[in-house]
Amino acid sequence: MRIYDFKGFPNPTRVRIALAEKDLTDSVEFVSVDVPAGEHRRPEFLAKNPSGAVPVLELEDGTTIAECTAITEYVDNLDGNPMLTGRGAKERAIVHMMQRRAEAGLFDAVATYFHHATPGLGPQIEIYQNREWGEMSRERAAAGMSYLDRLLSGQPYLAGENFSMADITAFVGLSYAEFAEIEVPADLSHLRAWRDRVAARPGVANS
Repeated sequence: MRIYDFKGFPNPTRVRIALAEKDLTDSVEFVSVDVPAGEHRRPEFLAKNPSGAVPVLELEDGTTIAECTAITEYVDNLDGNPMLTGRGAKERAIVHMMQRRAEAGLFDAVATYFHHATPGLGPQIEIYQNREWGEMSRERAAAGMSYLDRLLSGQPYLAGENFSMADITAFVGLSYAEFAEIEVPADLSHLRAWRDRVAARPGVANS
């Protein structure tokens, strides 16, 4: 397997954590796509992913899979023992629901703030910015943090008893928020404690 990504960026980090949790990091060849330099917009990469986003998984038969959730689904089910995407209809549904809530309510909100209300990746990459939308998205991220804190007051992980890809998305979302200078409010003690527990996981710490 080959992963096209840019190490340190939020979405690539999500997939790298999933690979580490499945002990598959050494089974993957990582190919760096220099996003700040615009390599993701070159025809050869757009042929792999028309949206121009990283990461992209490329299989030995030439199949390319984009989107973090889809890539995580694939690597999690390779051994027939899914750990991150749920077992059985109910658990899978809850994991996917919480994955989407973590993504829309936190991760994507932070990303929108970063790309629209700050210099982002610079004028060569940030072709269009809407500062008002960016600031509104910062408020959406804060609301998302509060929601997750309330949820975590009654369960150890976002989808229930087990660590899942929803936790990966939210954890990287908080790291992204820190980079964008959006602080987790001090009174969100459940979210802060969860973040510390997740950070201590070997698959997260080593990614």
